[in-house]
Amino acid sequence: MTTVIDRRPAAAKPAPDLKAVKNKQHAAWSSGDYAVIGTTLQIVGEQLAEAMDLHAGQKVLDIAAGNGNVTLAAARRWCDVTSTDYVEALLARGRKRAEADGLRIDFRIADAENLPFDDGSFDAVVSTFGAMFSPDQDSTASEMLRVCRSGGKIGLANWTPDGFIGRMFKTIGKYLPPPAGVKSPALWGTRVWMEQTFGAGASVIVAKPRVFNFRYRSPQHFLDLFREYYGPMLKTFEALDASGQKGLARDLLALIDELNTSGDGTMVVPGEYLEVVVTKR
Repeated sequence: MTTVIDRRPAAAKPAPDLKAVKNKQHAAWSSGDYAVIGTTLQIVGEQLAEAMDLHAGQKVLDIAAGNGNVTLAAARRWCDVTSTDYVEALLARGRKRAEADGLRIDFRIADAENLPFDDGSFDAVVSTFGAMFSPDQDSTASEMLRVCRSGGKIGLANWTPDGFIGRMFKTIGKYLPPPAGVKSPALWGTRVWMEQTFGAGASVIVAKPRVFNFRYRSPQHFLDLFREYYGPMLKTFEALDASGQKGLARDLLALIDELNTSGDGTMVVPGEYLEVVVTKR
């Protein structure tokens, strides 16, 4: 018997349409009202500002800023802050918060994958749970390095794959799979990917696991708010039929029940994230 070995290379998988993915993401983050969720995460921005040892007068760029948690934290330390996002409604919410606190901040629409700033324009570049969701992750990381000056710092807070939010997105993915070929945002929550992505342009990378406690009136309260205000979850539920919606709600509540430490009917769920401070060469 003659064995024929086919040595032709396997057909390459088609590259994902990142522009289409970005358009869908923009629609998701523009829906609901992320600020209702984002404001609960303010402590993460404050902790990141301290980890970076931000000094008064430094020029700071917040990328995918949402409603401005790190933006406000840096401005409270008398930094000169530029807050950017590609969703105008989120910048508007950040602007209102800044006005209420009497803080002077420059708010600008900008795409994390193609920033409208010169090389080395900023002393510090930051993002909390924002840059990690960009479809073209390599371009976003490259842009962060480009606009940061030599010796400056890049500060990130990213959900980890096995933490609460990482597992929440895996649960969602069982009902509405992510686009084929698009890298998982949770890669940003791993030390290995941080080293691979930022290592060549960094003199030092410090990555520490931290925990943010999700505190809500009850598991159902969390689910109701996220279904209404958190764009990616809102769009997921909209895309499912009644049976799928019921199943996803059941599985999300089961995940919360597994992780809930409150002991009194409220919700206290530890959400692990990776706090990263990169010092650019």
